[in-house]
Amino acid sequence: MRTDFAAEDPDVNVYRLLTAVVVPRPIAWVTTLSEDGLVNLAPHSFYTVACARPPIVQFSSVGKKDTLRNVLATGEFVVNLAYAPLLEQVNNSAARFPPDQSEVEQLDIEMEPSLRVAPPRVARSPVAIECTVHSTNELGDSTVVLGDVRLISVAQEVLNDRHPEFTLLDPLARLGKDEWALHSEVVAIPRPSRPEDIS
Repeated sequence: MRTDFAAEDPDVNVYRLLTAVVVPRPIAWVTTLSEDGLVNLAPHSFYTVACARPPIVQFSSVGKKDTLRNVLATGEFVVNLAYAPLLEQVNNSAARFPPDQSEVEQLDIEMEPSLRVAPPRVARSPVAIECTVHSTNELGDSTVVLGDVRLISVAQEVLNDRHPEFTLLDPLARLGKDEWALHSEVVAIPRPSRPEDIS
């Protein structure tokens, strides 16, 4: 199968194709506050590290969602790790609740205060990345949000010798359609820094 986007093929759902082949995708489970103080929580699977020094993470809002509106209004957000035991809550928080309804209240998701920003964090998520907005960039129907990382909290129970252990983090990943990746196998292979290091 070949899809030539220069030909503007009208028969291809670009979103469904891209999300089926760019896999697996980590999920930014983003907490924000509205100007009225209402907590919003939504998953975004266009998410990655943008820079390590200084630490910056990024996610894309596809369309003009509550998350984006709140981020632009307040300049703060929290990325909670989408934890596999919370799959149902992560998935259900993707529903388009009205702006005057909070996902955390409707879905009974326990929250706790963040330390450096106003939006709270998901209490049962083992990782919270507290951010202030670095910049935004509009690309077609999406907006890329870059966040300056102010603080990262990692639960003690997912650490092994002060390092976050993947199997304990148990992160969710998005695939195509309604598919999710769970409990991925982990292999460790030394990364060569020079051609001579390749065995």
